Amino acid sequence: MRIGGTLAIPPLQISTDTNNDFSEELENGFVFPAASPAMAKIRSFLEQVARVDVPVLLLGESGVGKEVVARRIHRLSNRAQRSFLKVNCAALPAELLESELFGYEAGAFTGATRAKPGQFELCNKGTILLDEIGELPPALQAKLLHVLQGGQFSRLGGRSLIEVDVRILAATNVDVPQALASKQLREDLYYRLSALTIHLPPLRERPEEIPIFLGYFMQRLAAQLGCPPKPYPARVLDACARYPWPGNVRELENFVKRFLILGDEDLVSPLLERTKATSTPNVPDTQVLSLGLADSRWSLRTVRAEAEKEAILVALEQTRWRRKDAARKLGISLKALYNKLRLYGIATEGHDMLFECQSMRPSPPAG
Repeated sequence: MRIGGTLAIPPLQISTDTNNDFSEELENGFVFPAASPAMAKIRSFLEQVARVDVPVLLLGESGVGKEVVARRIHRLSNRAQRSFLKVNCAALPAELLESELFGYEAGAFTGATRAKPGQFELCNKGTILLDEIGELPPALQAKLLHVLQGGQFSRLGGRSLIEVDVRILAATNVDVPQALASKQLREDLYYRLSALTIHLPPLRERPEEIPIFLGYFMQRLAAQLGCPPKPYPARVLDACARYPWPGNVRELENFVKRFLILGDEDLVSPLLERTKATSTPNVPDTQVLSLGLADSRWSLRTVRAEAEKEAILVALEQTRWRRKDAARKLGISLKALYNKLRLYGIATEGHDMLFECQSMRPSPPAG
């Protein structure tokens, strides 16, 4: 939609309906889009596996949305009313990670004055996501294997076994075959975790979702920061469509935040420079945002024209096809509107009377 020299993404209606083909808003500011064929297929797959109480291994580059998929699995599962906890296995050293996951007894180490339950105990009957599972130290991989096999473990410094009922989801961005070959990841643990494996494609392979994320993050971040949403100029949208987003959704969200705060189109220059440096066969230069149109690979000129035509039609319908009011609503002169009506072949004759008669569509044939 072209307004005042900018191409603005219409406000997105993020639905929580799992049958919505557009996107789904989860808790804590997460959104699950399914506009691309790949993500639509994954969403359908999740409907089947969520209620089957087995481990799931999530694979994909950093920032593609593995946590979002894990949260949706939990939401659709029979454990949805229980806890969902995420533990980043790469964020803590081995000693701290063990006590974080499995807890510790009083006196287990200096400063442990009283016993503390770990994440597995706190998440009993719920779902736990072990992020960056490929970074889990070998000793802890063996301990995790015992949990997967029998639902039992002992706290750090403890002797008694603790039983838990936890569904384990694991995520990693490492090259799994290489990690197995180098013994970074135990084979027996991998085979336990990979009963069901989901590979999430990078954002550059699902460009249909770029406008969804741009609109969603703009609305959500504007609400968080207490400022009005900003429209994206056409130059910004073109750069976003061409850019391969090596940091995936996380990088795109940070870009939207910077654009919302700074409002500076100069942010586009680094995107264009990195596009030239990191261009891949998966992202042709002619690829642009579809903004909800049927074909996401149309040229930018076509997208602009279609968006402008759509904006004009919307303005005409909202003003009951009163051209003077529509021009005022669009912020252009009446003469400019007539020129665009001719350009896009929009016929207005008879619409006033049609609206008056409430007969915009012909009646279906009888029988």
